[in-house]
Amino acid sequence: MSPRVYCTLLLVSFGSAAATRTFRIDSSASSLRIHVGKTGIGSFAGHEHEVVARSVQGEVEIDSEDLSRSSVEVSIDARSLTVSAENEPEGDAPKVEQAMKGNHVLDAARFPVVRFRSQQVTAKELSAGSYELTVAGDLLLRGAVQPIVIALQVQLHDDALTGTGKFVLKQTDFGIEPTTAAGGLVKVEDGVTVTFRIIARTGGT
Repeated sequence: MSPRVYCTLLLVSFGSAAATRTFRIDSSASSLRIHVGKTGIGSFAGHEHEVVARSVQGEVEIDSEDLSRSSVEVSIDARSLTVSAENEPEGDAPKVEQAMKGNHVLDAARFPVVRFRSQQVTAKELSAGSYELTVAGDLLLRGAVQPIVIALQVQLHDDALTGTGKFVLKQTDFGIEPTTAAGGLVKVEDGVTVTFRIIARTGGT
């Protein structure tokens, strides 16, 4: 290999590395909430639930020269999920949480990892440092993997990234049968809405 070709390859490699930055999720600054609705003839008497993720981990790789080459990986410990007491009758939140983590729903003891890995990223620049992303990838939940698509807004700074968005996933896609109460008159909706605000930093946390 001639010196000129070798130097060219080095410059290309260096340029590619310089264009890609890794942001690690700041778990303490990030939030992820899951809204569980209700349905059925007796739904007026039931309660909706808000689930909060306390442990959000992962990293985002951003290729500033070609955002389609970027990638996302996010994981949550299912055992760390908590049910907010805000909309629950007094004393009910711990019972709902226990049922949620039990073997009929998340089976968190057997399947503690919930993980999303991107496979394809498309991006539209809205303004300087502001982007609209569509991320297609695979979600691992309760031991099952299903493809999902997530739309989000991203604000990109020198040393930090903020991503916000929401998506709906069906429990039955992951082998979870929505729970019922009152003899089947009240039923948890199959589709749950996940809302998130992810803060990631180049220095990690």
